[in-house]
Amino acid sequence: MLGMALAALDGTIVSTAVPQIVGDLGGFAVFSWLFSGYLLAVTVTLPVYGKLSDTLGRKPVLVAGIILFLIGSLLCATAWNMASLIAFRVVQGLGGGALQGTVQTIAADLYPLKERPKIQARLSTVWASSSVAGPAVGGFIAGYADWRWIFLINLPVGAVALWLVIRYLHEPHRARAAVTGTEAHARTRPAARARIDWAGALGVFATGALLLTALVQGGVAWPWLSAPSFAFLGCSAVLAALTVVIERRAAEPILPGWVWRRPTIAAVNLALGALGLLMVAPTVFLPTYAQSVLGLGPIAAGFVLSAMTLSWPVSAAFSNRVYNRIGFRLTAVIGISLATLVLLAFPLLPYPGHAWQPTLIMLLLGAALGLFQLPLIIGVQSTVGWSERGTATASILFCRLIGQSVGAALFGAVANSVLSARLANAPTPGLPQDVDGVAQALEDPASLGAGAADYLRRAMDTAVDHVFVGAAVAGALALLVLLLLAPRRFPVIPDAPADQQGP
Repeated sequence: MLGMALAALDGTIVSTAVPQIVGDLGGFAVFSWLFSGYLLAVTVTLPVYGKLSDTLGRKPVLVAGIILFLIGSLLCATAWNMASLIAFRVVQGLGGGALQGTVQTIAADLYPLKERPKIQARLSTVWASSSVAGPAVGGFIAGYADWRWIFLINLPVGAVALWLVIRYLHEPHRARAAVTGTEAHARTRPAARARIDWAGALGVFATGALLLTALVQGGVAWPWLSAPSFAFLGCSAVLAALTVVIERRAAEPILPGWVWRRPTIAAVNLALGALGLLMVAPTVFLPTYAQSVLGLGPIAAGFVLSAMTLSWPVSAAFSNRVYNRIGFRLTAVIGISLATLVLLAFPLLPYPGHAWQPTLIMLLLGAALGLFQLPLIIGVQSTVGWSERGTATASILFCRLIGQSVGAALFGAVANSVLSARLANAPTPGLPQDVDGVAQALEDPASLGAGAADYLRRAMDTAVDHVFVGAAVAGALALLVLLLLAPRRFPVIPDAPADQQGP
């Protein structure tokens, strides 16, 4: 839980300290890479750490991840300019990838199927609480101390987590397993010498880095239809093809083909990729809506979003009572169906509305997604043995983060398109000339006049409505994937004693 808190907190704690960091180090034009660089490093290393944990064991990978994360944190606190801080954030992300994937896998190792919902719900609570508390903690530190303490506070927390893992996490000796035929049938064989596919790891890292750079920076640092976009996307496609060739020839591939050949895992990967895409709507655009349309302050806007993080873990904790009766797939189908309806309800909210209305929407959305995500994660982890669980878990998280990056680019383009059209056809004079000036203008609506400010608020309201409709479409795609690709009953491997389990 402490390791999970490190990764979750560091994803959001920097956001409210950006003005102080930029004021000290400069580099306003590239500060977004403080977040993008961290996300890139976490995403592209997830499959690598997943395979390493299956090959070398969970404990050494988790210990190495914590140490690397703490080294990155210490380096961030010593940064002398924006370029060095971005580079050190990437080092943090390299450790964060190990934390995210390995913690989820260890939870499945330590707890039998009946108890996994409880521990996964607790981990979800830690993640949600840390994510929500991050901006408040970062703002407090930036306001009352030096921003470098944002990174230094990781050191004592990480040190405790590291000591607990080294002292109390004991992995029993396990035999390696070979899966033959179907997901549910495995036979064990004596442990073999581990071979690490370093060429495949480098290929996955390079491909993911180029692809996510194109998605994160496209439409921001350069236009979508421009030479840099085509160059990054083209190079990522070439590297992806080369990585596939490398992986097919590798004895122990980082991204083995069975991840996509098995209907259960492939369907869950695609469904949770759609979840990452739809999550962009509430996490990225709802705070903007709450501040620009409803006129709430940053803290109040954060509370509107936090309603989702309250209901999600509670729903996830009780999901086992549902899927034990009706199965993993049907439980997830019910969850994503309800989530899609809730997302479609958002555009029906009145203008300008009241804060309790989007808060209720978020409360219901969290409850629905708790029924959707956790049964799929536990279901996949229960269909594989030990030596495949890290890879399977990492593939799920990898697909969700890829979906999140695609969603940020896609929905950002949708919102910008709506706002640009409204500005171009504005009947009211004195409005901003481009999209970049909308948020800044709404921070001081009195300078615009009542009519112009109301027009901008309505334009922002319409843009966010379109984004939520797009998120509902992503939910519908996830539903179709589950109905068409996922088996009615997941082929669960029965729990076995730790010293007799497969890989």
